[in-house]
Amino acid sequence: MKYYIINLGCKVNAYEAKVMSDLLINAGFIKGSIDDADIYVVNTCFVTNVAEHKSFQMIRKAIKHHPKLVIVCGCLSQMKEKEVLAIDGVDIVLGNKDKTKIIEYINNYKNKISKIYDLSNTEFEDMQLNNFDKTRAFVKIQDGCNNFCSYCIIPYTRGNVRSKKKEDVIKEIKNLINYGHKEIVLTGIHTGNYHDSNYDFADLLNDLVKIPNLKRLRISSIEITEINDRIINIIKDNDILVDHMHIPLQSGSDHILKLMNRKYDVAYFINKINKLREIRPLISITTDVIVGFPYETEELFNETINNIKNINFTKLHVFPYSVREGTKASLMTEQVSETVKKERVKKLLNLSKELEENYFNQFVGKYVDFIPETYKDGYLYGHTGNYLAIKTLGDKSLLNKIIKVKIEMLDYPYCVSSICQDNVDMK
Repeated sequence: MKYYIINLGCKVNAYEAKVMSDLLINAGFIKGSIDDADIYVVNTCFVTNVAEHKSFQMIRKAIKHHPKLVIVCGCLSQMKEKEVLAIDGVDIVLGNKDKTKIIEYINNYKNKISKIYDLSNTEFEDMQLNNFDKTRAFVKIQDGCNNFCSYCIIPYTRGNVRSKKKEDVIKEIKNLINYGHKEIVLTGIHTGNYHDSNYDFADLLNDLVKIPNLKRLRISSIEITEINDRIINIIKDNDILVDHMHIPLQSGSDHILKLMNRKYDVAYFINKINKLREIRPLISITTDVIVGFPYETEELFNETINNIKNINFTKLHVFPYSVREGTKASLMTEQVSETVKKERVKKLLNLSKELEENYFNQFVGKYVDFIPETYKDGYLYGHTGNYLAIKTLGDKSLLNKIIKVKIEMLDYPYCVSSICQDNVDMK
């Protein structure tokens, strides 16, 4: 039978969807298309109202194809089990546990079933990825979050902080490198809070940078409060850790940060960024920003804009505040109107484009290494370690190899480059 996975949401969901795909293929299923599958798996998201709506939309889209089986899993079903189960055409409902048991549920299916666990005190569900089919492979090392930011539903959809055993992380990464992957991206819900007993995230980084043939190691996202001196020293001493970090700011106003229950103020954030730039002057730092949080006045929003410019991020991922029932922020008065949110999102997206172009332009005329990830119409596309998007004329045979190029010009969002033929790493 053919299967098709509809995946929504974060990098953790992307990793888990690929694990389920591996399991289905190993069990003899064939990967189909969105139009011809016998089994649909919808791996849902619930982080915002838009994500919730899209998840329900994708469930109904799958059902319209009249497959033999529709499986819904992920954050939506973790939070809204009854609503998902009530949809005519949904057969199996899982939350954020038992995704590795998907074959067992399929083989034993007789009648509509649902299996949702209390994730407030559960163990890490071990997953091993065999081959991500791309240059860049995500490796999930951690799940859950205990921070309880006032706007965020994730601690309820993902449960308590729990981590993969260190030996399992190292084994998985070594296997992926043997498959030919050049870059590993460490991902989790709260990645920097990784721990295996007394072994923490800095210990893990210190071991991973020593793995032979690993060309790039990237942290998908890390909280500013988790970038301690040990981690800074590892970044300083190891070029395998790329010149890019994604560090959520969420707001550039101390007043709003306090209401959000974030664990830092703007001065603390800036101080840590300055420490990173002392050891990596050209590091690309991207961030998340929420606009329109309750009580965010125009003055406080302008404060955020000014601090974003002061920090000089490379790129902003901008989200309008979304009310999530069950969070403290949902009970706050002084909610900001949707019209104002849209205006503020637009302003920050324009600022983001300006910041990104400014960062990219620093590299025009310079030589950089990149790994081509895709090929189309004679052009290779990929990224440098500091996440410059590269476009260059080249042969398909150079995919997934480390290529040295000269950046000729910026044609946003790409840096148009030319290959230096004498510096092609054919490994």
